Amino acid sequence: MKKSKISMRWQLFGYLSLLLGVLLIVLWLFQVVFMERFYKSIKKNEIIDVGKNIEKNIGNSNLYSIMNNLADSRNLCIVLTDAMGQTIYTKNSIGPDARMTSLGATNYWIFGMAAKENGGELFIQDDDKEYTYTTIRDPKTDYSKHHIIKLKNAKDEAVIYTKIIPYQGSEYILLVNSFISPVSATVSTIRQQLFYVTMIMIVLAFGLSLYIARKITGPIIQINESAKALAGSREEIVFKEEGCKEIAELSNTLSYASKELTKTETFRRELIANVSHDLRTPLTLISGYAEMMRDIPGENNPENTQIIIDEAKRLAALVNDMLDLSKLQAGTQKIDKKIYNFTQSIKEMMNRYAALTEQEGYHINFEYDEEVEIEADELKMSQVVYNLINNAINYTGNDKIVAVHQKIVDNKIRIEVLDTGEGIAKENLPYIWDRYYKVDKSHKRAAIGTGLGLSIVRNILEAHNANYGVESKLGEGSTFWFEMTRKIG
Repeated sequence: MKKSKISMRWQLFGYLSLLLGVLLIVLWLFQVVFMERFYKSIKKNEIIDVGKNIEKNIGNSNLYSIMNNLADSRNLCIVLTDAMGQTIYTKNSIGPDARMTSLGATNYWIFGMAAKENGGELFIQDDDKEYTYTTIRDPKTDYSKHHIIKLKNAKDEAVIYTKIIPYQGSEYILLVNSFISPVSATVSTIRQQLFYVTMIMIVLAFGLSLYIARKITGPIIQINESAKALAGSREEIVFKEEGCKEIAELSNTLSYASKELTKTETFRRELIANVSHDLRTPLTLISGYAEMMRDIPGENNPENTQIIIDEAKRLAALVNDMLDLSKLQAGTQKIDKKIYNFTQSIKEMMNRYAALTEQEGYHINFEYDEEVEIEADELKMSQVVYNLINNAINYTGNDKIVAVHQKIVDNKIRIEVLDTGEGIAKENLPYIWDRYYKVDKSHKRAAIGTGLGLSIVRNILEAHNANYGVESKLGEGSTFWFEMTRKIG
């Protein structure tokens, strides 16, 4: 049984809803569950920063002014004593609840010693823990333990930060006292706010998720429907370029594919028509003349026999060209390269057209400056030149002039075959190398050749890695050309 799949729209809606859920959970955790922990951590870091600032300015003449500003701006009680706990400076911006103002020199000294034993600083806060400092009088027998007062307060949570500050061979004890207000009331208020915010966000996110899912998937659904229609349609289908950039690009690509498929379908129908026409004509002539020679006395003569032979040869040539083209396109026909005189090969080829020149009045000229050699498959390159000349003969103008030029350009030999026909429209030029493509759709029978010549030319030249092309203007004729590397020495 085929497993049903969820549509993209509902998948996207589900992912957006999941994202919302995760964000709300994170928001609740940070604003409610962990808020008190974050608040205490931030407060502790602020007090430690105050200690570092005072230590940095311990030798500054404006030290007292700096400590005053820190105490007032942070709502602190700051006490600075010498190593024995004797007060040097006091600033109380908390009020009568400040712990540090009532401790006295002994307790200041005890805090200092505890901080020194702890590595130079000590941070104490309301947690019911009993902090102690141990003084060793006799390493073997006598120990004295000093207890640091607890800081528990019913209203606020007190914290005392103690830091030993060395300066010019002496030590100072810095004590910073602050209060951390309870955040339970704040958390309760935030919890209520978050409840309403969560409800509103769920409603808004539900609607927004549906809108986004529909906005993104709508064009994709439309593309899918158009693609289904493309499979069974012979007409060009235009895909609407809607939605985001990637979807619009996909629509544009599919529209281009639809256009090319329509052209391919048109070419396919034309190919069948052309092949059918080119096969049917010689077969009809062969069959007709054979029946006439059989049924009518006196018609069995050399002229009728020659027509049958000529049409049979044309039919054989068409089949051979189709086989050659298929082998070239499949890459099964090997290229046998060797160095030979290309100019001499073209000159010998021109002799084949002597009868056509004399009987039909064609003027086929070959112009060159010097003889050159190339490394290529001589038989295949003869096919290239032969097919290009045949194409020019079929499409040249009423003057029946065909010109073949050999030029040397940047150590390359360039062959140009020119006709004086009607020319080819610019939009048709990319397709003339396709098999059986014809600018003239009238199925006019070629004077010479099979109609597959340019396709064979393209495949042979590509097998030789040669450059090729065509230049044409309507009413002025066409020039087919290709370039091969010249072989020197």
